[in-house]
Amino acid sequence: MSSPRELTRRVFLQRAFAFSAAASLAGCAQGITSATGGSQAPASPTTPAPKETVHLFMVGDWGTGDSNESAVATAMQTYQTQQGITASALLMLGDNFYGDMTGGVTSARWQSGFEQMFPQSAFNCPAYAVPGNHDYQNYPTSKVAAELAYAAQGNTRWTMPSTYYTFQFPATNPLVTFLALDSNAPNEPAQPPPPDSSFFTPTAANVATEAAWLATQLQQPLTTPFLIAMGHHPVYSNGQHGDNETLITNWDPLFRQYGVHLYLAGHDHDLQHLEFTGHPTSFVGSGGGGAPLYAEVAAEDSRGPFFDESHGFSHLEIQSSLLTFRHVDPNGNILHAFTKTPQGVVTILTLPQQ
Repeated sequence: MSSPRELTRRVFLQRAFAFSAAASLAGCAQGITSATGGSQAPASPTTPAPKETVHLFMVGDWGTGDSNESAVATAMQTYQTQQGITASALLMLGDNFYGDMTGGVTSARWQSGFEQMFPQSAFNCPAYAVPGNHDYQNYPTSKVAAELAYAAQGNTRWTMPSTYYTFQFPATNPLVTFLALDSNAPNEPAQPPPPDSSFFTPTAANVATEAAWLATQLQQPLTTPFLIAMGHHPVYSNGQHGDNETLITNWDPLFRQYGVHLYLAGHDHDLQHLEFTGHPTSFVGSGGGGAPLYAEVAAEDSRGPFFDESHGFSHLEIQSSLLTFRHVDPNGNILHAFTKTPQGVVTILTLPQQ
């Protein structure tokens, strides 16, 4: 019997050729946003990057504090050493702390689960965070409030000025505008939280206010080659939680209208890449940070080209004329990679045999 990894690799190879061509047809309109509150032939997935490149590592569903989280965090350190690169920023995609967080902003978990797990000696860079559904939990007090307070101290790499905010990166001659979003919403079946009174969500009014804010941000002129949104919950997912109707209603029309290049998410505990013909946005899931894994549910060929039930992290490399995205497993193997131009042309990269 084939292993899940062998089946995933087989499905990937079947889909890759079709999606490389289909995605190339999804032209990307000029995105527009603000940062307040040509085409290039792709290289090998491991080709050394030029000096003007920035590297961002992302991980979602990581706050378990167990051996799986430690393995992924260690793999991130080893990978950057082996690749001869230095992370310019970390993107923390939610479910930053599972379970009890007694002490809140003074909890010992800040040291064990973040400062030591992702040490400054290896990642001397900001860690931009968004809240997940497990962060919206009183355990025993609000974990999302503790995360906001920890960032507000100003003496840590943890960066979360609000539950949603924008920033440009790097600060000098920026290459990308980020929209860091709060994807939590009440009464969304794809969310959940569990039926536990300790969990809470923003109100419907809060969600509407954020959607209006997002539209306002996107109406501002774009001053960077790339525009990327990130949140905890996927808009579309082939994993256990499936598509999120609230985000499809509130965000997807804006992503289409303003040509958002990527949407980064976690929540489903796996690694994904979805492309839809005619849609300017590539949807990627990086929820393999340590929590128990989820199997693929929706495997339609029209929603590929990649899914892997694997722990791991993702590496986003950005140049002025090209971004390269890679999913990496805890052994440092690149499982999937693609490039995208500012004009929206997606190319699936051929990976070496591992």
